[in-house]
Amino acid sequence: MSSPLFFDDNVFINCPFDALYKPLLNAAIFAVHDAGFIARCALEISDSAQNRLAKILALIGECRYGIHDISRTELDPTHGLPRFNMPLEFGIFLGCRSFGTKVQRAKSCLVLDREPYRYQRFISDIAGQDILTHGNNPRTLVSQVRTWLRTASKRTTIPGGEKIWERCQQFQQELPAICRQLHLQVEELTFVDYRDFVATWLGENIL
Repeated sequence: MSSPLFFDDNVFINCPFDALYKPLLNAAIFAVHDAGFIARCALEISDSAQNRLAKILALIGECRYGIHDISRTELDPTHGLPRFNMPLEFGIFLGCRSFGTKVQRAKSCLVLDREPYRYQRFISDIAGQDILTHGNNPRTLVSQVRTWLRTASKRTTIPGGEKIWERCQQFQQELPAICRQLHLQVEELTFVDYRDFVATWLGENIL
């Protein structure tokens, strides 16, 4: 079986989607693209005619790389239950790597949490894997994403973590003006909007 289109460039981001996590998600998207890859996420799915799980399965199948942040385990204040989407998508990714085709077995992933060893209290089966912690700090997350992509892909063209973070901050400062030109508000940008703006800005600000 041949690789899906852009398989070796696609990075699946599996993370919380709440407002508190947004700076971390935005930093991850920027780091992925500045490293020369393409950020993919369940947030890009909008086809109501297709089953959501089927869409997520297809999306994961298109990505060689995956970033899985398991830092949100709190109970939902409305329902009193935790959100299981992130562990589910992480499990699907691992299943593809273990039982999929030769192409799928080439998958590589980065697993993140906010505190060291916290995951052992709620998902102990992944003990022994190299779980990194970002402490809810976007700058730390950028460095971790960069280092992992450099190691996993062996690409030598990836800028250093500090340079990516510097450029990420510059982009964030210019983003409101970019949005005004297009009659948009920063707060209403979708995942696809933000990703496309990042890609365009990087294309205009090549190192």
